[in-house]
Amino acid sequence: MPTPRRTQRMLAAVLLLLCSLAALSVSAEAKVHHHTWDIAYHYKSLDCVEKLAVTINGESPGPTIHATQGDTIVVTVHNKLETENTGIHWHGIRQIGSPWADGTVGVTQCPILPGDTFTYRFVVDRPGTYFYHAHYGMQRVAGLDGMLVVSAPDGVAEPFTYDEERTILLMDWWHKSVYEQAVGLASDPLKFVGEPQSLLINGRGVFEPFHCSRAPNGSSDAACNVPAPQDARRRRSSRPCREDVPPPRWQPDVAVGAQLRDRGPPMTVVEVDGHYVRPVVVDSLYIYSGESYSVLVKADQNPSWNYWAASHVVARERNTTSAMAILSYAGNDPRAPPPTPRPEGPAWDDVTARVEQSRSLAVAHPDHVLPVPPRPDRALLLLNTQNRIGGHTKWAINGVSLAFPATPYLVSMKRGLQGAYDARPPPETYDFRSYDIERPPPANGTVASAVYRLALGSVVDLVLQNTVALNKKSETHPWHLHGHDFWVLAYGDGKFDPERDTARFNLRDPVMKNTVALHPKGWTAVRFVADNPGVWLFHCHIEAHVYMGMAVVFEEGVDKVGRLPKSIMGCGRSRTLP
Repeated sequence: MPTPRRTQRMLAAVLLLLCSLAALSVSAEAKVHHHTWDIAYHYKSLDCVEKLAVTINGESPGPTIHATQGDTIVVTVHNKLETENTGIHWHGIRQIGSPWADGTVGVTQCPILPGDTFTYRFVVDRPGTYFYHAHYGMQRVAGLDGMLVVSAPDGVAEPFTYDEERTILLMDWWHKSVYEQAVGLASDPLKFVGEPQSLLINGRGVFEPFHCSRAPNGSSDAACNVPAPQDARRRRSSRPCREDVPPPRWQPDVAVGAQLRDRGPPMTVVEVDGHYVRPVVVDSLYIYSGESYSVLVKADQNPSWNYWAASHVVARERNTTSAMAILSYAGNDPRAPPPTPRPEGPAWDDVTARVEQSRSLAVAHPDHVLPVPPRPDRALLLLNTQNRIGGHTKWAINGVSLAFPATPYLVSMKRGLQGAYDARPPPETYDFRSYDIERPPPANGTVASAVYRLALGSVVDLVLQNTVALNKKSETHPWHLHGHDFWVLAYGDGKFDPERDTARFNLRDPVMKNTVALHPKGWTAVRFVADNPGVWLFHCHIEAHVYMGMAVVFEEGVDKVGRLPKSIMGCGRSRTLP
């Protein structure tokens, strides 16, 4: 079987840096890819309900960017939202040498104001399949996202073969505007965003109220006749809903928690967040917001049939109808319903199965293990709680709920602006010996813009500890680190005990990722090297949760960062900088 040129070789690129980078240098052939984007609201019927979506050149999801390792990406963004700021984060791109291009408003740049133009310029220094999305307010769930596919140079072999590839982008879709959602989160009492109205596959889906019954062939007996919600000028699209069932693409990347299930051939997981993993065969794949996976599917089933591929809500009680796509052999009608019933998906609250799969996928491919530093220079034990702070419901880490400052951290730290953020460092641990993770926290905590300042080149352990929220429930939180990948050392149940549980860390062959799940009433341990000068966000990738303060900020070697572009300034105290 021939091995075509692939789009996900993040680990291969890292190994080249360790072994013989010069032998496979791509600098001589590096190209510059220019893209011009108009960011604007347009009415879209992504799930047969017409509503406003944030689009790129009129489309949601946005265009896929293709490049090769070593190329430079230049994206000129025109903000045509008229009354709304924006900013774009390049998820999984480490931004080595260009921390100001990370696109995290309040951390690395000021927002792009309505009517303004901003240019992102950065080098894709290693292969992989990444994605981009808005990183301003809650704009990501309004439709501003897409994929960034970086190929390795010819001649780089992978530890598996295949004939062709497809990509999938999974999205959650709410009918309420992000303004309505944000106001609800800031209200007292809290009005949570709830479950999405629809799940989308490559930006397409069908809104079907969860209570609708289904016929055996997978069709819905009344879904397209259910009145659409009346607010925000929504109206039912005139297109037949069933024509909106999307063809499958493969390379999941999802918001909140989902499970992709294929009723046809099994799937072999070969990459996680762009790193080669010890192959694991699954018939269902649990995916959490910010993660990406590569799987192999062998087309050896009955070629006269079509097969279901489905995305289900997991980790929360399922009140959203599953998204369906069709896996079709060439020559078949790709819109013809498969002869089997729609897959119903696993139990949404089966935590054991999800934890077991996370552990099985935390082992690197035996031929592609990156040595993990044997011990940390610094360990942070981060307690994840929901608190009542100042009369509002917030998420907090060690009792501190993050509030982004008016002046981006990168600007204030590099330019020596005093008083632009909270100078007092946040707590590095909590009273783990006496804390009861089964009980909601007391009504305390604070809102702050404090920063963990790390020594450049130091090895840092992060242990995330989950608890029950104020509603006495505990749920999964996917945590994403900007500017780095980390080794996944362990997933644990119950309360983490440093004296007991550090012996359980996998220091032999852990996989590297940039997003990791923190499971209910459990803990997750990761390790990374703080070797990328800049200021980086570490946060829950559920949009509502980071908006409510579930995040921390790391600074490392900001004095080594080059001269900041004037274009990232203009807000807060940076308005007066020369």
